Amino acid sequence: MIAKTKQWGNSLALIIPNDKVKEMKLKPGEEISINIEKKSNILKELFGAIKFNKSTEQLLKEERKLVSKWE
Repeated sequence: MIAKTKQWGNSLALIIPNDKVKEMKLKPGEEISINIEKKSNILKELFGAIKFNKSTEQLLKEERKLVSKWE
């Protein structure tokens, strides 16, 4: 689950989305257990995660052919 922080005096509060509140049947004043991790840069997470079947040179060659057809 992703939650957003909000300033609450000198502290931060977490906003739990309503769909998660309903799913977990949460009530005000209940104690819950949470694991806090700061979301990292999504680009760093994705870098190198996508594998291509063709080399960069082959992809560029195919792209140039497509562009030349439109010119």
